[in-house]
Amino acid sequence: MAENPIKVRVEGEIAYIALNRPEKRNAINQAMLRALPEAIDEVDRNDVRAIIIYGEGQAFSAGIDFTSLSNDSGAQSGQGGGPDMQRFRRFVAESQASLNRIESIEKPVIGALHGFVGGLGLELALACDARIASVGARLGMPEVRIGLVPDVGGTTRLTRTVGYARSKELIMTARMIEAADAEKIGLVNRVVAEGTHLEAAEELAREMARNAPLAVGLAKRIIDKGHGLDKMTFQELEVLAQSSLLMTEDFREGATALAQRREPRFKGR
Repeated sequence: MAENPIKVRVEGEIAYIALNRPEKRNAINQAMLRALPEAIDEVDRNDVRAIIIYGEGQAFSAGIDFTSLSNDSGAQSGQGGGPDMQRFRRFVAESQASLNRIESIEKPVIGALHGFVGGLGLELALACDARIASVGARLGMPEVRIGLVPDVGGTTRLTRTVGYARSKELIMTARMIEAADAEKIGLVNRVVAEGTHLEAAEELAREMARNAPLAVGLAKRIIDKGHGLDKMTFQELEVLAQSSLLMTEDFREGATALAQRREPRFKGR
């Protein structure tokens, strides 16, 4: 049995967060959901410029651990053996908050996907800013097969990522799709050879990490917060972010480096 459901390590400017229940195909339980935001907080520091989330073993994640769904969520602990609905709502709210923490950090987060990426596992991947999938990965949200719906940001993030029609088709059919098909509809950014998903995620992470971290973080927030707003309000977010970035040391360094035709040395301030 894995000692910790989440493993964290930092190598240079990249932090790695691993789902560490390989014997359960990284099925997500309450302990893992609680450890995820703690891991994000641990790597939310100035020297970390990008984060990669991946799964140990044969799969990124098989989705929710049904033992956790039954025992931790209150789904079977109410009076008369029925569900404890208040406890269940708290469980879902905490799960949503866990994935929201991934989305809210002002650093790029990349999901390195392989094997099975289903249900809550895909909801976790959708909380990342970009997704790299290896050949052989299968992605989908099969919740309706057991009479449920994706409830940890799945319907919202999937719709935002692939659009209404594709989102409805994937959720309402419970279909698992291959990585190549996921790339075609924009569910993943790139498909790479089997076994190279982590390496490809590192390449993308380094490409993002070389840029001014404050600008990268605010660009992420503008895109996430502006989605669904009217055009003028969305543009106002751009103005507010830009006016603050103009005052940063990184902007002065970037402009100077461009004039001197050298690589900038950003400090995140």
